[in-house]
Amino acid sequence: MTLAACGSGDKSTTVESTVTDTPAISATNPDRKNMHGVRYCEILLLSSKDDGIHAEVFNTYPLNECPDDQWKAIDTAAITKAEGVVSALPNGPRYWAMDSVAKSDMTETYKKTFGEIEMNRYASVYLGTSPANMLNPYSPRAVDRKAAFTFDAGTTVYMLHDAEGKTYVMQSWSQQTDPELTEDDLLTLAERLQLPEGWTYDYKTLTQEFVVETRAEDAQVLSDDLRNSYSYVATAP
Repeated sequence: MTLAACGSGDKSTTVESTVTDTPAISATNPDRKNMHGVRYCEILLLSSKDDGIHAEVFNTYPLNECPDDQWKAIDTAAITKAEGVVSALPNGPRYWAMDSVAKSDMTETYKKTFGEIEMNRYASVYLGTSPANMLNPYSPRAVDRKAAFTFDAGTTVYMLHDAEGKTYVMQSWSQQTDPELTEDDLLTLAERLQLPEGWTYDYKTLTQEFVVETRAEDAQVLSDDLRNSYSYVATAP
């Protein structure tokens, strides 16, 4: 979501995509239990400002679970033109790794329809001077999402540890690079990742609740080379 805002990949079809002319204020707060493993997708609208490229992040959660046929019919070129942005990037399908989310500020949340899929605007992310930065794995980006992700006791959490000992907890796994990737595959993910020198990957099953708290500060989010996304945590679970 950026609530995730993670790696993305261009795709478009000849099916025309429509975008609502006037954003509709959304009263749908994403607070929800039992979201672990729920499918979602995002559209990132990239705009150029004086300091570089900024992305507004629109997410299907909890409006729908990103129906596959509708997602594949999304026309990013049509969205780019209709929105008057530098680019519209699809990000998904993805699956939530946490069990629940709470968002503290809904004042900047509104709804748009891309193609036939409704999405809420939940976050923004600064990409630097090039949209290509979105695709750089193992490179943290600041995401303004004002949300807390909760992992319940009994949930397995998947983690990256960088060469300095910083820990990043997986917030979603992606089927963008590997369309067959499932949660079971995350147990052996260390065998597949091209980790930077000094980095490690592991997992553990929680004995107590763990919260990734980013309601009062920007989240630091990165992706691995399979586009699974992770959030920085000051203390490992």
